[in-house]
Amino acid sequence: MSRVRLSALREPLVTAERSLAQVTDEVCAPIERRPNTRWWLALLGAASALCFGLVCYIRTLSTGLGVWGLNNTVGWGVDITNFVFWIGIGHAGTLISAILFLFRQQWRTSVNRAAEAMTIFAVTCAGLDVIVHMGRPWLAFWTLPYPNTRGSLWVNFRSPLIWDVFAVSTYFTISLVFWYVGLLPDLATVRDRAKGRIRKLVFSLLSLGWNGSHRTWSRYETVYLLLAGLATPLVLSVHSIVSMDFATSLLPGWHTTIFPPYFVAGAVFSGFAMVLTLMLIVRAVLGWQHLITTRHLENMAKIMIVTGGIMALAYATELFTAWYSGNAYELFTFRNRMSGPYAWAYWTMVGCNVLAPQLLWFKKLRTSPIVLFPLSLVINVGMWLERFVIIVTSLHRDFVPSNWTMYWPTWVELGITIGWFGLFFTLFLLFTRALPMVSIAEVKSVLDYGREPRREPASVPWPAPIAPEFVAGSQEGAV
Repeated sequence: MSRVRLSALREPLVTAERSLAQVTDEVCAPIERRPNTRWWLALLGAASALCFGLVCYIRTLSTGLGVWGLNNTVGWGVDITNFVFWIGIGHAGTLISAILFLFRQQWRTSVNRAAEAMTIFAVTCAGLDVIVHMGRPWLAFWTLPYPNTRGSLWVNFRSPLIWDVFAVSTYFTISLVFWYVGLLPDLATVRDRAKGRIRKLVFSLLSLGWNGSHRTWSRYETVYLLLAGLATPLVLSVHSIVSMDFATSLLPGWHTTIFPPYFVAGAVFSGFAMVLTLMLIVRAVLGWQHLITTRHLENMAKIMIVTGGIMALAYATELFTAWYSGNAYELFTFRNRMSGPYAWAYWTMVGCNVLAPQLLWFKKLRTSPIVLFPLSLVINVGMWLERFVIIVTSLHRDFVPSNWTMYWPTWVELGITIGWFGLFFTLFLLFTRALPMVSIAEVKSVLDYGREPRREPASVPWPAPIAPEFVAGSQEGAV
């Protein structure tokens, strides 16, 4: 008889004892049963926000960008703020999946699938936002370097705006392929469990003939490893290129070399906050406390402590550089951020991104879902305000005082912003009903992590016990 006990050295990644069949049944249950009332209410709310955003965008198309609050001085506002925000949200999924996979961090297994899906949906929002804030979105194809018949009209390859298109499209493609390849074993599992003919046909096509053989698994692991290696540098490159939209200008507050690492750290910071928000909801609704354990929450909180510290260092570095450089324009820009008309946004940003994460230093708080959920929302609000502060406060007061003006987003801009969140959560809710939210194969691989087999001695009739005198005689002879 064999029993399993917990290891004294390792904390298990799946806290409840589950068999392989039980893991499959548990993960497949949300996509095999009918959705409950709470799911329909959540989908109704997200779809309503999406429809409101579509109405606001149709008004923008029919009337023009004049319905926004932009002016000659502040040419970028909430539109670019949303773009940078969603690109940042899309970074945590690739980080959890690719980088942690390369470093063989096994605690990623229960959260990587949902994080990868979040990346796809966030980058979709960012890519569409680029088209939305164009004055003539029907001419968006001009950003592509294609041969044309309009003379020598080519894109400016020295502009970081063009490289945004290349970087975001490449990142989206690699992330989508990486996500889909990781889904193949689970798609085959759903295919084998499907009861309806149409459902079975759809998953048979999606699983690409997966048969679970040794050769299939070997090739799958090789491809997955290569895709992880390709996706890893994109985590650093995409948001670095986005930061060049600002850093290559001569505007005070933007013209700085700290922006690439500053933006990447902020992207990981906000991305992990969004992952925590979604995972805590999934954990509570589905009762997956044994799959998404306190260890998963604590590890993500620790990464947020590190990236939050980098953000605090970046804020301090900007202030120190402005003071130490002796540049009057740079110093004025940061004084204006802290005490000007938008000081409320700056200090709210500091409170959300610097002060609030300090709670995570306490183990009791960083392992408490009741604390982590509102804290993740606060961090996301702070990171959105950070992009707003960087963009608007540097533009509304530039070198010439006669150009100084204020910018306030109109209800149309705010409606489009609400629409982006509606699109994101609509896609995520549909994902929870269509595909497994947790990697079945990877969770099965860590079922025994943190557990030790303990075998009790069985009573065996033969050989007979050795007589004490024989043992003593043997010992004497040996001596």
